[in-house]
Amino acid sequence: MDPKRTKVIACATVLEELRPFMPAGMDYELLDFGLHLNPNNLRNRLQEAVDASCRFNDTLLLGYGLCSLAVVGLESRDCTLVVPRVDDCIAIFLGSPQAYRAQAKKEPGTYYLTKGWIEVADTPCDEYARMVAQYGKKRAGQLMRTMLKNYTRLAYIDTGRDDQERYVEHARKTAEKFNLKFEILPGSNELILKMLTGPWDQDFLVVPPGNKISYLDFKNSTPVPGN
Repeated sequence: MDPKRTKVIACATVLEELRPFMPAGMDYELLDFGLHLNPNNLRNRLQEAVDASCRFNDTLLLGYGLCSLAVVGLESRDCTLVVPRVDDCIAIFLGSPQAYRAQAKKEPGTYYLTKGWIEVADTPCDEYARMVAQYGKKRAGQLMRTMLKNYTRLAYIDTGRDDQERYVEHARKTAEKFNLKFEILPGSNELILKMLTGPWDQDFLVVPPGNKISYLDFKNSTPVPGN
Protein backbone atom coordinates (compact mmCIF):
# COMPACT_ATOMS: atom_id res chain seq x y z
CA MET A 1 0.00 0.00 0.00
CA ASP A 2 1.41 3.37 -1.07
CA PRO A 3 0.42 6.06 1.50
CA LYS A 4 0.52 8.69 -1.24
CA ARG A 5 -2.07 6.69 -3.21
CA THR A 6 -4.22 5.98 -0.14
CA LYS A 7 -6.89 8.24 1.36
CA VAL A 8 -8.94 8.16 4.55
CA ILE A 9 -12.61 9.20 4.50
CA ALA A 10 -14.18 9.56 7.95
CA CYS A 11 -16.29 11.69 10.27
CA ALA A 12 -14.70 13.96 12.88
CA THR A 13 -14.92 11.53 15.81
CA VAL A 14 -13.05 8.77 13.99
CA LEU A 15 -10.66 11.00 12.08
CA GLU A 16 -9.41 12.51 15.35
CA GLU A 17 -8.19 9.08 16.43
CA LEU A 18 -6.76 8.21 13.01
CA ARG A 19 -4.77 11.34 12.22
CA PRO A 20 -1.95 10.90 14.80
CA PHE A 21 -1.08 7.53 13.25
CA MET A 22 -1.49 8.31 9.56
CA PRO A 23 1.68 7.66 7.51
CA ALA A 24 3.34 10.66 5.89
CA GLY A 25 1.74 11.59 2.59
CA MET A 26 -1.61 9.95 3.30
CA ASP A 27 -4.54 12.24 2.46
CA TYR A 28 -7.88 12.42 4.27
CA GLU A 29 -11.38 13.83 3.83
CA LEU A 30 -13.67 14.88 6.67
CA LEU A 31 -17.41 14.25 6.26
CA ASP A 32 -20.08 15.98 8.35
CA PHE A 33 -20.90 14.03 11.51
CA GLY A 34 -24.56 15.03 11.16
CA LEU A 35 -24.89 12.73 8.15
CA HIS A 36 -25.27 9.85 10.63
CA LEU A 37 -28.77 11.10 11.39
CA ASN A 38 -29.92 9.88 7.97
CA PRO A 39 -28.22 6.70 6.69
CA ASN A 40 -29.40 7.34 3.13
CA ASN A 41 -27.81 10.80 3.13
CA LEU A 42 -24.61 9.35 4.57
CA ARG A 43 -24.54 6.62 1.91
CA ASN A 44 -25.04 9.14 -0.90
CA ARG A 45 -22.35 11.45 0.44
CA LEU A 46 -19.94 8.55 0.91
CA GLN A 47 -20.50 7.37 -2.65
CA GLU A 48 -19.81 10.89 -3.92
CA ALA A 49 -16.59 11.01 -1.91
CA VAL A 50 -15.55 7.56 -3.11
CA ASP A 51 -16.21 8.39 -6.77
CA ALA A 52 -14.27 11.65 -6.56
CA SER A 53 -11.36 10.16 -4.62
CA CYS A 54 -10.89 7.02 -6.72
CA ARG A 55 -9.56 9.16 -9.57
CA PHE A 56 -6.46 10.00 -7.53
CA ASN A 57 -6.06 7.01 -5.19
CA ASP A 58 -5.67 3.26 -5.38
CA THR A 59 -7.09 2.58 -1.90
CA LEU A 60 -9.72 4.33 0.23
CA LEU A 61 -9.88 3.64 3.96
CA LEU A 62 -13.40 4.32 5.25
CA GLY A 63 -13.58 5.24 8.94
CA TYR A 64 -17.07 3.82 9.26
CA GLY A 65 -18.68 0.57 10.27
CA LEU A 66 -22.02 -0.74 9.11
CA CYS A 67 -23.49 2.46 10.60
CA SER A 68 -27.23 1.68 10.32
CA LEU A 69 -26.61 0.11 6.88
CA ALA A 70 -25.24 3.40 5.52
CA VAL A 71 -22.31 1.65 3.81
CA VAL A 72 -24.43 -1.12 2.27
CA GLY A 73 -24.59 -0.56 -1.47
CA LEU A 74 -21.39 1.49 -1.72
CA GLU A 75 -19.50 0.62 -4.88
CA SER A 76 -15.76 0.73 -5.43
CA ARG A 77 -15.79 1.46 -9.14
CA ASP A 78 -12.10 2.25 -9.72
CA CYS A 79 -10.23 1.60 -6.48
CA THR A 80 -10.16 -0.68 -3.43
CA LEU A 81 -12.26 0.11 -0.35
CA VAL A 82 -11.18 -0.99 3.11
CA VAL A 83 -13.83 -0.87 5.85
CA PRO A 84 -13.62 -2.10 9.45
CA ARG A 85 -15.98 -5.08 9.81
CA VAL A 86 -17.83 -3.53 12.77
CA ASP A 87 -21.38 -2.39 13.47
CA ASP A 88 -20.29 1.13 14.38
CA CYS A 89 -17.28 3.13 15.53
CA ILE A 90 -17.51 2.03 19.17
CA ALA A 91 -15.59 -1.11 18.22
CA ILE A 92 -12.99 1.06 16.48
CA PHE A 93 -12.38 3.02 19.69
CA LEU A 94 -12.30 -0.13 21.85
CA GLY A 95 -9.80 -1.75 19.48
CA SER A 96 -11.71 -4.70 18.04
CA PRO A 97 -15.17 -6.16 17.41
CA GLN A 98 -14.35 -8.73 20.08
CA ALA A 99 -13.80 -6.03 22.71
CA TYR A 100 -17.12 -4.43 21.79
CA ARG A 101 -18.96 -7.74 22.03
CA ALA A 102 -17.41 -8.38 25.44
CA GLN A 103 -18.70 -5.03 26.72
CA ALA A 104 -22.13 -5.62 25.18
CA LYS A 105 -22.34 -8.97 26.95
CA LYS A 106 -21.12 -7.53 30.24
CA GLU A 107 -23.52 -4.58 30.25
CA PRO A 108 -25.73 -4.28 27.16
CA GLY A 109 -27.46 -1.07 28.28
CA THR A 110 -24.44 1.16 27.80
CA TYR A 111 -24.27 4.64 26.30
CA TYR A 112 -20.74 5.30 25.04
CA LEU A 113 -18.94 8.63 24.84
CA THR A 114 -15.51 9.71 23.61
CA LYS A 115 -13.71 13.02 23.35
CA GLY A 116 -14.81 13.26 19.72
CA TRP A 117 -18.50 12.67 20.44
CA ILE A 118 -18.45 15.32 23.14
CA GLU A 119 -16.78 17.81 20.80
CA VAL A 120 -19.44 17.34 18.11
CA ALA A 121 -22.19 17.71 20.75
CA ASP A 122 -23.49 14.15 20.39
CA THR A 123 -24.26 13.49 24.06
CA PRO A 124 -27.46 13.09 26.12
CA CYS A 125 -26.92 16.55 27.62
CA ASP A 126 -26.74 18.14 24.18
CA GLU A 127 -29.79 16.22 23.00
CA TYR A 128 -31.70 17.30 26.10
CA ALA A 129 -30.77 20.95 25.49
CA ARG A 130 -32.03 20.70 21.91
CA MET A 131 -35.29 19.14 23.12
CA VAL A 132 -35.79 21.83 25.76
CA ALA A 133 -35.40 24.51 23.10
CA GLN A 134 -37.94 22.76 20.89
CA TYR A 135 -40.47 21.31 23.34
CA GLY A 136 -39.86 22.87 26.76
CA LYS A 137 -38.44 21.24 29.92
CA LYS A 138 -41.39 19.02 30.83
CA ARG A 139 -41.73 17.40 27.41
CA ALA A 140 -37.95 17.21 26.98
CA GLY A 141 -37.67 15.34 30.27
CA GLN A 142 -40.31 12.84 29.16
CA LEU A 143 -38.58 12.28 25.83
CA MET A 144 -35.17 11.77 27.43
CA ARG A 145 -36.56 9.24 29.91
CA THR A 146 -38.02 7.32 26.99
CA MET A 147 -34.79 7.56 24.99
CA LEU A 148 -32.62 6.33 27.88
CA LYS A 149 -35.01 3.85 29.49
CA ASN A 150 -32.94 0.85 28.41
CA TYR A 151 -29.59 2.32 29.49
CA THR A 152 -28.01 1.60 32.85
CA ARG A 153 -24.41 2.70 32.26
CA LEU A 154 -22.57 5.57 30.61
CA ALA A 155 -19.04 4.57 29.61
CA TYR A 156 -16.35 7.02 28.57
CA ILE A 157 -13.80 5.41 26.25
CA ASP A 158 -10.35 6.80 27.05
CA THR A 159 -8.44 6.54 23.77
CA GLY A 160 -5.22 7.80 25.33
CA ARG A 161 -5.26 11.24 23.76
CA ASP A 162 -4.05 14.30 25.70
CA ASP A 163 -6.39 16.61 27.58
CA GLN A 164 -8.89 13.92 28.57
CA GLU A 165 -9.73 15.31 32.02
CA ARG A 166 -12.43 17.80 31.06
CA TYR A 167 -14.06 15.29 28.72
CA VAL A 168 -14.11 12.65 31.44
CA GLU A 169 -15.70 15.18 33.79
CA HIS A 170 -18.29 16.08 31.18
CA ALA A 171 -19.16 12.41 30.77
CA ARG A 172 -19.30 11.92 34.54
CA LYS A 173 -21.72 14.82 34.98
CA THR A 174 -23.84 13.51 32.12
CA ALA A 175 -24.11 10.13 33.85
CA GLU A 176 -25.11 11.82 37.11
CA LYS A 177 -27.72 14.00 35.41
CA PHE A 178 -29.48 10.99 33.88
CA ASN A 179 -28.93 8.57 36.80
CA LEU A 180 -26.59 6.25 34.94
CA LYS A 181 -23.68 4.32 36.39
CA PHE A 182 -20.41 5.85 35.21
CA GLU A 183 -17.36 3.94 34.07
CA ILE A 184 -14.14 4.74 32.21
CA LEU A 185 -13.10 2.11 29.68
CA PRO A 186 -9.60 1.86 28.22
CA GLY A 187 -9.60 2.37 24.48
CA SER A 188 -7.18 0.79 22.04
CA ASN A 189 -5.57 1.88 18.77
CA GLU A 190 -5.13 -1.73 17.58
CA LEU A 191 -7.86 -1.59 14.93
CA ILE A 192 -6.82 1.90 13.84
CA LEU A 193 -3.21 0.85 13.30
CA LYS A 194 -4.23 -2.23 11.31
CA MET A 195 -6.54 -0.11 9.20
CA LEU A 196 -3.80 2.38 8.35
CA THR A 197 -0.91 0.00 7.79
CA GLY A 198 -2.33 -3.53 7.56
CA PRO A 199 -2.63 -6.42 7.69
CA TRP A 200 -6.31 -6.30 6.74
CA ASP A 201 -7.42 -9.50 8.40
CA GLN A 202 -10.90 -10.83 9.23
CA ASP A 203 -11.68 -7.58 11.07
CA PHE A 204 -11.79 -5.73 7.74
CA LEU A 205 -13.86 -5.78 4.59
CA VAL A 206 -11.66 -5.35 1.51
CA VAL A 207 -13.70 -4.44 -1.56
CA PRO A 208 -11.88 -4.60 -4.93
CA PRO A 209 -12.79 -2.31 -7.85
CA GLY A 210 -16.12 -3.15 -9.46
CA ASN A 211 -17.71 -4.63 -6.33
CA LYS A 212 -20.44 -3.43 -3.97
CA ILE A 213 -20.67 -3.73 -0.20
CA SER A 214 -23.49 -5.98 1.02
CA TYR A 215 -24.93 -6.56 4.47
CA LEU A 216 -23.73 -10.16 4.44
CA ASP A 217 -20.16 -8.97 3.94
CA PHE A 218 -20.25 -7.74 7.55
CA LYS A 219 -21.67 -10.97 8.92
CA ASN A 220 -19.11 -13.44 7.64
CA SER A 221 -15.34 -13.36 7.17
CA THR A 222 -15.20 -14.67 3.61
CA PRO A 223 -13.64 -12.24 1.11
CA VAL A 224 -15.72 -10.18 -1.28
CA PRO A 225 -15.79 -11.90 -4.71
CA GLY A 226 -12.77 -10.85 -6.68
CA ASN A 227 -10.69 -10.10 -3.56
